[in-house]
Amino acid sequence: MQVHVLRLVPGDDLRVALEALFPKLAITHGIAAACIVSAAGSLSHAVLRYADKPGGSEISGPLDLLMLSGTLSPDGAHLHGSVADSQGQVKGGHVLPGCIVRTTAEVVIALLPGWQFRRELDAATGFKELVARQERESDVGAGNGP
Repeated sequence: MQVHVLRLVPGDDLRVALEALFPKLAITHGIAAACIVSAAGSLSHAVLRYADKPGGSEISGPLDLLMLSGTLSPDGAHLHGSVADSQGQVKGGHVLPGCIVRTTAEVVIALLPGWQFRRELDAATGFKELVARQERESDVGAGNGP
């Protein structure tokens, strides 16, 4: 496993930045899969989609970014996060575009050589779900990898 550390600055969109970064990491490091290891920071605004809801809910800041987890793939990101407001009330859900960095967001990303993540429609759930494939050693360097 390789690690990439990303620091976002005020005004950056958390999700948009991560989705824009992944193709660059994929080319530079020859990967097709990554995951979020750790994240901390603050947001001025968040948009989270709660379980089984059709759209996002907007949350005004200032907010502490308490947690961010998920996968990054060529098909996009699947991210969940939690934020706390100035009263310590915590909300969490799917991270959508519109989560705007207030002062900083420090994100540690694990690059996963030898793995390929894709998102494919799952007939049972009706959603694009993760399909993970680990390369066989015979695939590595043989032109058979992602």
